[in-house]
Amino acid sequence: MNDVFTRIQAFNQGRDPYLIQLKYRAMQSDVFAFLRGTCHLFYQDWPSASPLNAAPVTCICGDLHLQNLGSYKGDNRLVYFNINDFDEAALAPCTWDLARFLTCLLVAAPDLGISGAKALALCKLFLAVYAKTLTRGRVRYLDNDNAVGPARALLFQVQKRARTDFLNAHTQHADGARHLLVNGKQADPATAAERDAVTALMQKWSATQLNPQFYTVLDVARRIAGVGSLGVERYMLLVEGKGSPDRNYLLDLKAETDSSLQPYLTGEQPHWSNQAERAVTIQRWVQGIPPALLAPVELGGKYYALRELQPIEDKVNLALLRGKYHRLEQLVTVIAQLVAWGQLRSAGRQNTADAPALMNFACASSDWRAELLSYARSYAAQINADYQAFCAALKAR
Repeated sequence: MNDVFTRIQAFNQGRDPYLIQLKYRAMQSDVFAFLRGTCHLFYQDWPSASPLNAAPVTCICGDLHLQNLGSYKGDNRLVYFNINDFDEAALAPCTWDLARFLTCLLVAAPDLGISGAKALALCKLFLAVYAKTLTRGRVRYLDNDNAVGPARALLFQVQKRARTDFLNAHTQHADGARHLLVNGKQADPATAAERDAVTALMQKWSATQLNPQFYTVLDVARRIAGVGSLGVERYMLLVEGKGSPDRNYLLDLKAETDSSLQPYLTGEQPHWSNQAERAVTIQRWVQGIPPALLAPVELGGKYYALRELQPIEDKVNLALLRGKYHRLEQLVTVIAQLVAWGQLRSAGRQNTADAPALMNFACASSDWRAELLSYARSYAAQINADYQAFCAALKAR
């Protein structure tokens, strides 16, 4: 199948038709949104004979781009900034995440308000900082003590947010209780069967937790979020938390499907019991301190990742960075460090390369950097062509 629209339809077959239409509409908005919605194309097109495949195998997020990073409260209730989407996570050559991110920078240049030359300079900066960070072999976390620029602003945003304000943004009061706000933008109504199934799941799962009462379900809605994962079954849950009405918690329950990388992985993968275990485990390995309440759960033979709901506002806002090249340099520097720290932190687990192997790779000839830049530039051009073909196909329907 060479027709890009046919390939996209094939990948999304079986997903919720209404949400798929929302996904296609989002992908049509600009080429960067198209990139975010087509991670599967990236790996379908990845050359099996590329010398970049010989790089050390490590834990990668699989879909590294500017919108898959943000601030969050960890399970220790402190605030961190890190990669925050692991739906596509797998054990793969460390260069795969790098290639995806470099392509993102080049494709997103118009959204960032910068020239192609400046986007290329950001790519070179990213690779230089990544290699330097790996070479040092020291693992750190990004928090208030060492964050700068946009990442620091997002950390402060989370720290200052009042729980009641966040609850009020997603709920409404009625009859002396909170209910989820269903507006057709962030949430749609759940069916009675869905509410019953999710409630039964949480009752069964919470029985294994230290505080089962915390997970008492008060309301359920179907959640609408992201681009690439639109169409995947996903719910927003309002739970009792630490007490009604102002100490309730919001949870995100998201179905985990096969990684887009799976058909193209040649190295041995750990024996995952299910896809949720894969995504959650790799996230824990890479982040070190994961988001609060992160866990794999099962519902009717399907597997989901459960976590505390993280506001979309805590992701990188590209509109606020438009044309601000120095701020973009700060952000790219931080992301390069996070990628290297995550790879070092998860090194030596299961079938991944150990830290010395990663450090040696970083110190080796810079040929791999040149190869990455060359591939990213050529694939960014392909993404633009595929985007035009996709928009034309949608218009012709």
